Amino acid sequence: MSVHDQLKSLGITLPPVSVPAAAYVPFVQTGNLIFLSGHIARKDGKPWVGQLGLTMTTDEGKAAARAVAIDLMGTLSAACLAAGKTLDDVKRVVKVLSLVNSTATYTEQHLVTNGCSELIGQVFGPVGAHARSAFGVAQLPMGACVEIELIAELA
Repeated sequence: MSVHDQLKSLGITLPPVSVPAAAYVPFVQTGNLIFLSGHIARKDGKPWVGQLGLTMTTDEGKAAARAVAIDLMGTLSAACLAAGKTLDDVKRVVKVLSLVNSTATYTEQHLVTNGCSELIGQVFGPVGAHARSAFGVAQLPMGACVEIELIAELA
């Protein structure tokens, strides 16, 4: 099944690339690697604000990370198009790096990040299995609860 068919079966429509909020570009390609800038969680078009361990539960954070994965795939799709390719040309999702806005005592950042990793695995299959880091941070831009970046390799 193609990536687009898999997305359709999951009821997911990819969003367009978001306009950067500061002095950066949404993605950069070097060789066959595409580096996606960090994407913050959004809910109803606005930053999904919250702090894990204080105002949000792990399940809410996981849902936010899943929402970020959808935005990341939208940007990855645009990056593929810019390279004359499609999401079906993704050879490997190489790395996901997740920043979770959390209290000093919160220790489930890895479970929050599963919201992103699990969806990428569902959509891309074995190609979506990736290396990963999940960090707890004191704050994120605009008070967002989660920010995630991604590196992918094109065939």
